[in-house]
Amino acid sequence: MNLCLICGSSVAGPGGRTPIVKPNIHPEYKEITVHCACGASWQTRSTSKELHLDICSQCHPFFTGRQKLIDTEGRVDRFTKKFGAQTVEKKKIAAKAVKDAKTKKAPAKKKSA
Repeated sequence: MNLCLICGSSVAGPGGRTPIVKPNIHPEYKEITVHCACGASWQTRSTSKELHLDICSQCHPFFTGRQKLIDTEGRVDRFTKKFGAQTVEKKKIAAKAVKDAKTKKAPAKKKSA
């Protein structure tokens, strides 16, 4: 009798005579160790030989409640180079400077009576 590799139940077809899966066409399902970039590792079963993850449930902010900045390929650095480190105070100062420059350029209109 053939057994399922996942749950261990019988994989016989109707009447228990023929297996549901075809023999010799499925990849081997074996135990492997999964490694995360944070250093965590655990055992599981898979058809691949090895598994390396960038993020797992032990280091993902959704599960840990901690915010962790993951900068892949320097995206944060590229953004800061392109737009600069912008803060609310810097934006207010820049807006005030633009407003002051506009008022200096525009001459005051005199009303004639």
